[in-house]
Amino acid sequence: MTTALAVPLAARRAADDLAAVREQWGDLLAAIERRPAAQWPPREARGFLDQLSTDDRAEDDEQPAARVGRMPLILREHPAPLNLDALDAALAAERDLFDLADALAEQVQRPIRTGRDAHGRYTQDQADATDPARWHYQAQTSPGSRAYGLHWAAVWVEGRLLGEDPGDLFRAVPPLLLEHATKTAARARRHVERALGRDGRTTTLDDPCPWCAGPLTGRTRAGGEPLVTCSTGRACGAPVLVDDRGRRAWRGAELIGLFVALDAARNREE
Repeated sequence: MTTALAVPLAARRAADDLAAVREQWGDLLAAIERRPAAQWPPREARGFLDQLSTDDRAEDDEQPAARVGRMPLILREHPAPLNLDALDAALAAERDLFDLADALAEQVQRPIRTGRDAHGRYTQDQADATDPARWHYQAQTSPGSRAYGLHWAAVWVEGRLLGEDPGDLFRAVPPLLLEHATKTAARARRHVERALGRDGRTTTLDDPCPWCAGPLTGRTRAGGEPLVTCSTGRACGAPVLVDDRGRRAWRGAELIGLFVALDAARNREE
């Protein structure tokens, strides 16, 4: 069994990137079916408001979170996608990870065992051929392991990079292939987070702070939740804590209160 100390730092970094891709894949597939939003915060953050308003409906109404929970994790054909950037990012990430899995299987996966039947003919070991731990290549008559989508490809690639379940089916990843895998995983993560607006951008919001009229700044973090801060500082009366720079800061569920207050301020002005 491979010990934690034996795993190269590059493999750990790639595993983190692959995990980030998996965790955000459902959001990206959902974004394909939504028109891109020009405003900040990112559309998925504004989903908090949608959830809040839905809570006031009849109890038998379907909740947004439930719809997301049942969202398929396999990229399907979209005859009329509403967000081409999200679709392009999904296709690029999927292509990169599928090709990476093929390359890893070619170099580190043991060929299927063969033997001779009673007539002396060579035959494949069917148990070995259908081993679920194997990566199966795409063929003219079958999509192979690609049929299970990017999520499975990311899990399988991560397992190879971290040396999981070595047995006699897999050998260690060569250094040059590990370097290629690290770059590929990082690129896939960039594709996903850029399309979702989670690539560390900073935006000055059009609306002022509802409590002190100070400028509001929105920030996204790679793999993290959005954050809004008020530049007024501690003098701002917003009911949230200050950050390490002395600014009122909204994050996570606290953003709900900010979004509601911003909408209320807009309605008063109309």
